[in-house]
Amino acid sequence: MNDRLRIRLATADDARAIGALVRRGTRRDILPDQNAAARAYLLASMTARAERARMQEGYRYHVGEIEGRLVGVVAVRDDCHVYRLFVSARFQGRGIGRALWRRALADCRRRAGTRKFTLNASAFAVPVYRSLGFVAVGPERSSGPARIRTTPMVYRAR
Repeated sequence: MNDRLRIRLATADDARAIGALVRRGTRRDILPDQNAAARAYLLASMTARAERARMQEGYRYHVGEIEGRLVGVVAVRDDCHVYRLFVSARFQGRGIGRALWRRALADCRRRAGTRKFTLNASAFAVPVYRSLGFVAVGPERSSGPARIRTTPMVYRAR
């Protein structure tokens, strides 16, 4: 992992940078496998306003920074559902995603005693989540009004 990485709880002031980071990653890695309605829905859910609203609703966001630059984010809903885990393409492969996940896991375990975590992974992200200890609990599916394609996954803490 990068020694210069600093992980902290995000604030509403981070919403713009978080939105930009997740939109870039989504355009590159997730949208190619989605239908037009899913693409529009996903991008609309990644604005600074939408990220800020989720923070106000209680989603916990942690951000990773290197030399003051936001390079990754993890967000968890209800201390048990991983909603976002993105690392800037330039910084992938350096353990930043793993470090963010470990911080979110520790935070949820401390706050709520959570032992089981869920998420819905894009086809691109399934191998990444497997490397973090998640397992698929069903086949890829299309769900919601936009028919977003994801694979449901679960992590059981020991």
